[in-house]
Amino acid sequence: MKTNINTRKNIVLALIALMIFSSTGCKKFLDTQRQGEYTTEDYPYPAGSGPYDVFLFAAYNDLRSYAVHCTAFFLATSIRSDDADKGSSPTDGGADASSMDLFPVLPSNGFSNGMWTGYYTFISKCNTVLENVSNNTNIVATDAQKTQAQAEARFLRAYAYFNLVRFYGRVPLIDKVLAVDQYNVPQSTPAQIYAFIESDLQFAAANLPVSWDKKFVGRSSKGMANGLLAKVYLTQQKWAAAMGAANAVMTSGQYDLTTSYNTIFGESGENSKESVFEVQATASATVPTNNGAEFTQWQGVRAPGDWNLGYGWNVPNTNLENAYEANDPRKARTFLYRNTAATLASQNPYKTVYGEITGTTWENPIYNHKVYTNPAFRALYNNRAGRWMNIRLLRYADVVLMYAEAANEVGGAGNITAALAALNSVRARARTGAPAGTLPDVVTTDQAVLREAIRQERRIELAMEHDRFFDLVRWGISGTALPSAGRPNFIASRDNLLPIPQAQIDLSKGVLTQNPGY
Repeated sequence: MKTNINTRKNIVLALIALMIFSSTGCKKFLDTQRQGEYTTEDYPYPAGSGPYDVFLFAAYNDLRSYAVHCTAFFLATSIRSDDADKGSSPTDGGADASSMDLFPVLPSNGFSNGMWTGYYTFISKCNTVLENVSNNTNIVATDAQKTQAQAEARFLRAYAYFNLVRFYGRVPLIDKVLAVDQYNVPQSTPAQIYAFIESDLQFAAANLPVSWDKKFVGRSSKGMANGLLAKVYLTQQKWAAAMGAANAVMTSGQYDLTTSYNTIFGESGENSKESVFEVQATASATVPTNNGAEFTQWQGVRAPGDWNLGYGWNVPNTNLENAYEANDPRKARTFLYRNTAATLASQNPYKTVYGEITGTTWENPIYNHKVYTNPAFRALYNNRAGRWMNIRLLRYADVVLMYAEAANEVGGAGNITAALAALNSVRARARTGAPAGTLPDVVTTDQAVLREAIRQERRIELAMEHDRFFDLVRWGISGTALPSAGRPNFIASRDNLLPIPQAQIDLSKGVLTQNPGY
C-alpha cells in the first residue's frame, strides 16, 4: 500500500519472531515515505484505520522485499516458463540463475533458498499480527477492528503460502508465532497447505471491506481475497468453486476492462479499475529508491549511457513472440525491441510506449516492455532504477479468464456461453484500435476447442506476468511444452517443483526432506 509508517520501526522489528531456519541472506526492511504516511500527530493510526497497523504494515512491507518479489520470484515464475529467458549477460547471476532457465535447479540454489527465507519471514510477520490481535491486552480495539486486522493478515499469509506450495510442494505449515525451540517444523502435504490457504482466504473474503479510502490504496479487500481464492480453486481444479469466487469479483462493481492495455502497466495505470492485487511502491525527489521495490530495476534495459536502466533480466523470447495472432496490439506492449541500423533507416523504427526510438547498443535484443518506466518519472526522481513502480500480481482480466476457464470446465450450454462471453470481453479490449478483423470473437461451443482458446488467451493477455509456468503445471502439459520450447533438460516429475533448499534441510537436521528427483 502507499501508506506506511517510518517511525518506531525498531519496535516493530523487535516484536517480529525470527523466521523458521533463519539464514544470512538479504533481508530488506524499508522505511517509507508514502501517500497517507503516518506522522507523529496521528501515530499510532489515522482515523478510519486500526490499532494493529504498526504490525500489519510490517507485513505489507515484505511484499516489496527483494526476497519475496524480485529476482528469485521472476526466475521461478517467468524464466522457468516457455515465455521468457534469463537475459542480461550470459554469466550474470551464475549457475544459480541460468539453471532456472535451463534446468535442473539444484538444492544448493541461492535464489531458491533466499526466497524460502523471505516468504517465511513474511509469514512470521502475518502471524505476529494475529498474535497481537489475540493476546496483546495493551492494545484497545473493537471487535470489528480485530476482525479486520485478522482478515488482512490472513489474506497476506494465504498469498505467501499459495506461492510456497506452488514453488516447493510440501512445506512447513506455521500458523502462529513460535518460540525458538519450536522452529523445526516438519512439512505438511500440499492438500493440507491448500486447505489452510482456503480457510484463510474464505475468512478474508467474508471480513475485508469492499474498498478503502484512497489514502489506504493497496490494502487487502474482498476483491483481492476472492480473486486469489479463485486462482487457488482453479489450481486444484475445483471448477465450480473457482467460477463462484471469480464471479464474486466480477459482480462487485469495483473492477472493469476499461483501462487500455497500453496504460495498465505504466505509472498512470497504477491502481486502476484493472487492478485487483497490486504491490505499492513509491519514490520522491529526495528519496528516489529506498521506498520502493527492486522488481523493475532488475528487468530494466541493460545498456551503456543513457539507456542504462537496469540489469536486463527476464526477457520475453521467440516462443512467446510466435504465439501472438496477427496485429495483436498486446505484443508491442510486451516486447521492447532493440533497433539496428536497418530498422533505424526504416520508416518505422522500434519505439518505446512513450515514443522514444530505442537504442542499438543494448545488451539484449528484446526486453520486457511491461516494466518499462516513464522517462518523465526518471527525470522527476533523478533516478533510473524505477523503484517507484508498483508490482501487478492479480489483474481483473486474469479473473475474467479464470471465470471463463472454470465455466467451460463445469460445462453445459449456459456455462459455455458464459465462458465465451468472458473470453471475448478480454479480446475486445485487446483489439481496441487495431485493424478490422484483428482478434475476432471466438465462436466455438466445443468444450475442448474452447479450452485451448482460453489457454491461449491467458498466455497472451498475461504474458510476462508470473502465471505461465504455474498454468503449464496445473494443465499437466509442462512435460511437453517446455522441452518443445528449448528446455530439453526439463523433467516434469522433478522440475514442476523447486528443490527444498539444502540449507534448510541441513538446518532442520533432516526433519525436512527433499522433493522427488533431486
